[in-house]
Amino acid sequence: MEQKENFFEKVYEVVKKIPAGRVTSYGAIARYLGSTGSSRMVGWALNNSHRIESVPAQRVVNRFGMLTGKHHFGGTTAMQQMLESEGVEIRENQVQDFEKIFWDPSIELGREEDLLQ
Repeated sequence: MEQKENFFEKVYEVVKKIPAGRVTSYGAIARYLGSTGSSRMVGWALNNSHRIESVPAQRVVNRFGMLTGKHHFGGTTAMQQMLESEGVEIRENQVQDFEKIFWDPSIELGREEDLLQ
């Protein structure tokens, strides 16, 4: 149980570093944390993050830029509205210019060991 909580905390730390107006994917976070294949666990962590105000979970989408986690935002358009308020364009539940605004933690943050320092 403690290992899962530690993983969740690491996910939250990464997500807190995503700049407004940028998005990343569940898989990119999992890869950065050395857990390739744990995209769903990243999703579970973000689903549990809604009681933590400082975690901008709306900035995490699937690998195609789709708002797959939107049903966890208390309404069908809340996630989209949050992203649009940051300047992210959404059409038909998909981030536009996804490649352009994609934020890769492996590039932006360097090594995972530096995350909590």
